[in-house]
Amino acid sequence: MNSRVPVTIEWSGKGPLRFEACFTRVVSGYGCLLVSPAELDAKQRFRLTNVSTRRSADAVVVWKGVKRPDGWDLGVELASTELDFWGIEL
Repeated sequence: MNSRVPVTIEWSGKGPLRFEACFTRVVSGYGCLLVSPAELDAKQRFRLTNVSTRRSADAVVVWKGVKRPDGWDLGVELASTELDFWGIEL
């Protein structure tokens, strides 16, 4: 479902814990198309938090798209989450 949901991501790369504010373009029960100002690599694991519901889930980048003016397009799979993680009816 096309839906712009504000989210945050947290991950540790080759240094300290990093944090970015992002948003989604598309959401599903299994993941989302994330727009991130930070470039993450495929298979990168991170913590995704829905700003509206304040729920968090472990996630992994399964697809890395191109950088657009508003950020990197990233296909994200959620590890396991509640059905109402996005706060909308899917």
